[in-house]
Amino acid sequence: MKLLIAVTFFVCVLFQYTVFAQKSLPVGTHPPALTFDHFPNRSFAFVWRNWNLVSPEKMAETIKCKPADILNIAQLMGLENQNLLPNKFQDQIYISLLRRNWHLLPYEQLLTLLDMDRERLEFALKEDDFLFHKFGNLKPACPELHYTKPTDEEIKMAVAIKELIRPILEKNNTEAAEDLFEFIDDLKTFDEKIAFVEKDSLAEDQLRFIYSYFGIFGDPLMDEDNDPFPNGLLQKLAQKGVNGVWMHVVLGQLAPQGEVFPEFGEGSEIRLMNLQKIARRAKKFGIDIYLYMNEPRAQPQEFFEQRPQMAGVNRDGFTTMCTSDEQVRNWMEESLTHVFTEVPELGGVFTITASENLTNCASHGGKDQCPRCSKRPYEDIIAEVNRTIANGVHAAKPEAKVIAWDWGWNGHGMAREVIDKLPEDVWLMSVSEWAKPIERGGVSNTVGEYSISAVGPGPRAKSHWSGAKKNLLKTVAKVQFNNTWELSVVPWLPVMDLVARHAANLAQMDIDGVMLSWTLGSYPSPNLEIAKKFSDDPDASIEEVLNSLALERYGRAAVPYVRNAWTTFSSAFEEYPYDIRVVYAAPQQYGPSNLLFLKPTGYRATMVGFPYDDLKGWSGPYPPETLISQFEKMANNWEKGLKFMEGAIEATENVSHKKLLEEDLNLAKAAYLHFQSVGQQGRFIMARDMWLESQKTDKVLKDQVREILEQEKQTAIALLEVSRKDSRIGFEASNQYYYVPQDLLEKVINCQFLINELD
Repeated sequence: MKLLIAVTFFVCVLFQYTVFAQKSLPVGTHPPALTFDHFPNRSFAFVWRNWNLVSPEKMAETIKCKPADILNIAQLMGLENQNLLPNKFQDQIYISLLRRNWHLLPYEQLLTLLDMDRERLEFALKEDDFLFHKFGNLKPACPELHYTKPTDEEIKMAVAIKELIRPILEKNNTEAAEDLFEFIDDLKTFDEKIAFVEKDSLAEDQLRFIYSYFGIFGDPLMDEDNDPFPNGLLQKLAQKGVNGVWMHVVLGQLAPQGEVFPEFGEGSEIRLMNLQKIARRAKKFGIDIYLYMNEPRAQPQEFFEQRPQMAGVNRDGFTTMCTSDEQVRNWMEESLTHVFTEVPELGGVFTITASENLTNCASHGGKDQCPRCSKRPYEDIIAEVNRTIANGVHAAKPEAKVIAWDWGWNGHGMAREVIDKLPEDVWLMSVSEWAKPIERGGVSNTVGEYSISAVGPGPRAKSHWSGAKKNLLKTVAKVQFNNTWELSVVPWLPVMDLVARHAANLAQMDIDGVMLSWTLGSYPSPNLEIAKKFSDDPDASIEEVLNSLALERYGRAAVPYVRNAWTTFSSAFEEYPYDIRVVYAAPQQYGPSNLLFLKPTGYRATMVGFPYDDLKGWSGPYPPETLISQFEKMANNWEKGLKFMEGAIEATENVSHKKLLEEDLNLAKAAYLHFQSVGQQGRFIMARDMWLESQKTDKVLKDQVREILEQEKQTAIALLEVSRKDSRIGFEASNQYYYVPQDLLEKVINCQFLINELD
């Protein structure tokens, strides 16, 4: 009896602990999780999705079984040779792990799988570049997953999966396949023959700064082993004309503990020490480090219990540290002075003061909720935050650059009144192509995010740069010359004509620098060489620049073929059905890895997180038929460019040139397959919904659904072959791997299962 009571008490405590764990992390509306019926049960789905990424021991611990049980499930499905990802990449795969298990595991089991505590996961979901927002601001409700011995029927289904994927694995099991993250070792490779380019000051050069292609966004300075800027990468970026790199930091982590805010500063000494090491090494390549300032970060309500006078606007359980309060501004200023005193090698900072995280009371348009800020003009608050940051930086290093980014000012509208109140020692940065009018598929629109398909500069940037110059401020163009959210799964898009046109336009503008990337688009690519060539010679012609680049990269015999390919790709990309809702919600980042369902999921597409089957959400202002037709048109025209690249390979005899052409053709194929898949997925959803409306009686529609499933299955197989040759495909720093080869194989299983269901 005593034993029974003890066990009952333990179960109750465990239940309460689990509930607490669930509630201490955000859940949102908490709808029922999706089911993945193409697997025998959830355990099979769990093993499949974590194979090669998580050890059998950790998987077994998560779902409470033995490692042998995990291996048995894997072998039943044909997963026999595990190529386990090294532990050193865990910080660069955890977002991918969260995403692939989001509908399979409750929080408590996710914490076990990731070997992460609640505080760290809560920080990641809040601070790691909109992570919880990317996941839809909700956690699907998942019951705990526990291993059960497979039934005969489940074994039979698993064996069918094994037979389905066996020929695909045999065909793709080549020595040429790259491991995940192999590109990092390539980028780390340092050429001892190339001299350092050390400079004490870069003031005489046009500023050209960029992010790390594989940097960790949330807290990059705590672990010295996860260096975002190894010497090899710095060397390669310097060769492309880059003289600055930027890092995400949180000021409360970087600045020391103080009397006013004793909660801040834990680990700041380690972070500053690591920052100094990176900054000193970067100097040897003529590169300065810039810090991303999105401050002061909002805090939980209990933070203000002893300091109510600092509380500003409340949103989603967090409250702003009101910058109308002098103590808040003093903390920001003194903290930045400390950082630049401890790390004088820093080049400066850039700010976002009206978007991203909730910061000042005007940052998300809610200043009227604050008793102090409601009495002040919007422009005064925004300008004051930038002035405070500049004062803090310049107190320690007067020559450091403080770049005020107009991102989000006046809801991305015109904001000349803010510019008029900025101090002269601040630079003004504006997204070059913003507000540019476009027309795609008969739909008129304007650019409202990054775009390569629309060539800048646009009217907003021109006006803001003009206003800044009038007030004697220096100016920066924010551009994306490698890729954008239009397609971020390849390191660079071979749309050289569009990049050259944009760079040529900017070369004729009176600007003092360019920010070459956000978290995406930071690979040391040939696209960056275009920007460098126009920076070196603003009067160069587009033809001169592109012909010289093609000659240098591929050799004389390939030039006419490659130039035709670039022009064809560029023309095709101008058909992109551009809109901020399309670039964020449509499945172009996931391509054929995005699963299909015979019944609507009811889930809405999320910001580059989960496209689901939300065709209406993908389409934005475009009728779904127009969205689909534009992606089909783009894919069809892009395919013509692939033929020119193939011609260049045939015409080239030089071995190194031929190898580079084959690598670049592989990247171009990946882009093509993504565009093609978006069109196919859209066609599937339209046909599926019409078939369901017919009460599943329309045989023509049913056959159309089946045909599209077969096409999508073949596209997944084609992308599997392409992506296995290049570990860069599918990766973006802030989202990590959108998909891995295992996901493309799952799509094959998914499509075949649905075909069988139809039959």
